[in-house]
Amino acid sequence: MLQDAKAEEIMTSVKEQEAIRKLMVFLQEWDSAHKVARIHILDNFIKSNDGKTEPELELELSQGASLFLARLTAWLRITYTYSTCLNKLLKSIGIFLSAASGHRYLIEFLEIRGVVILLEILGLNHLKEEDKREAVKLLQLIAGTGRMYKELICESYGVQSLAEFLATSNSAEAQEDVQVLLDSLGRGNPKYQNQVYKGLVAVLPCASPRAQQLALQTLRVMQDVVGEASPVLVEPVLGALCSVHLEVQYEAIQLLRALMASELRPALLKGLVVLLAPARRKALTCEETTKGKNPTALCPRETMLVYIQQAAAARAVGVLAKESAEVAEELVQLKVVHGLLVAAGNLDHVASQRHASISLEYFVRMFPFVEGCVKKALGHIMFQHFMDNPETWYTKMDPVQAEELVSSIGKFYPAGSQN
Repeated sequence: MLQDAKAEEIMTSVKEQEAIRKLMVFLQEWDSAHKVARIHILDNFIKSNDGKTEPELELELSQGASLFLARLTAWLRITYTYSTCLNKLLKSIGIFLSAASGHRYLIEFLEIRGVVILLEILGLNHLKEEDKREAVKLLQLIAGTGRMYKELICESYGVQSLAEFLATSNSAEAQEDVQVLLDSLGRGNPKYQNQVYKGLVAVLPCASPRAQQLALQTLRVMQDVVGEASPVLVEPVLGALCSVHLEVQYEAIQLLRALMASELRPALLKGLVVLLAPARRKALTCEETTKGKNPTALCPRETMLVYIQQAAAARAVGVLAKESAEVAEELVQLKVVHGLLVAAGNLDHVASQRHASISLEYFVRMFPFVEGCVKKALGHIMFQHFMDNPETWYTKMDPVQAEELVSSIGKFYPAGSQN
């Protein structure tokens, strides 16, 4: 019996020594390898160990997984600014961070300021989008570990870095990964949820329609979490309505719907009504500018964006009014009918005419007073065309009728006549 135990002990010792020898050979191979050889080692490591748990990694690396992780993080610190197989290096580190029961690997990565390095990668313009996407994935793993780690990312100016990357990235996949991460940082993170919210608002004026769409989606979801809406949201949300991309307009209107329960409702409704009637003033300003000192001004484009925003606002007021009688009444008080008639008379933009007419029909059918006002403005024949088919009646409108429509508003819609 004692002999068997002794034999077993000897065999175990031999296995341990062999495992240690194997580990040392592997680590020496890494330490002495040049770039190409290290890439080959990383390829084999990723292929063999993706999805493994902490015990499985320790078994694979002879209880020396932390020694290899330390080498990976050391190489990352040295090379991340000039992209030496950064993608494979981050994927290899990700195997450790995603390993079940591998919390100690996360701690070891954070000790070398891993979060700061990942965020700095996002801001390096010369790095590839796929490298930055891998950095975002590692940040997702870290944020998913708990509130303390979400706070660490935010404390490291993570929200600003992520918002900037979302706004400037050329990769739709990377932008979607950033959205997932920002959404995660905005949940279960009360200390910094407002910072995440404002970071998303800052993305809205950017030039990337995909970033705008994702930011609007995330803001809508976060609205329930944050509760009170920030006044800084009013101008960017209304500004998103001038996007030439319908998916951005759609998300802006969905966010407006969610904000109708907030204290921002009066400001948003007032802003929408204002957007319905800027075309004549903007076009005149544009014409004056082209005749003045700056003939190279891009007025035609600016005017078209105003018209696009006008059409989207006309659509939005219809959507909001149909969902709430209270909102519809507030819009009438704000003289939305005036604005919709102006938009319906905009012969330079069919979309404005169409959306304004569809929304106007709802107000006409909802409020007898509005019906009388619109009938007076349009005249009997044109009003009948409007009621018969609000989606096409404006095609029968000539320039003189459109001008009369817009200029006659004040005569039949005096201040206070809605009450």
